[in-house]
Amino acid sequence: MSSLPTPPAQPDDPPEPYVGLDAETAERRAVARGWTTVRAVAPGTFLTMEFRSGRINFQVEDSTVTRCWIG
Repeated sequence: MSSLPTPPAQPDDPPEPYVGLDAETAERRAVARGWTTVRAVAPGTFLTMEFRSGRINFQVEDSTVTRCWIG
């Protein structure tokens, strides 16, 4: 039986400080801190629930991040 693959390490960057930033600033900061995928969505957008290492998600209302989560 083969072993399970080890996912790549994620940036040591908590999501909470992104809330309240404008979307462009948040995206630039996330990329600079090592996130490989930055996803910005509107409230109520249907999303798949798979976990993707290296991805940070922003819920954006009126160009401001109102929620942020990893995966």
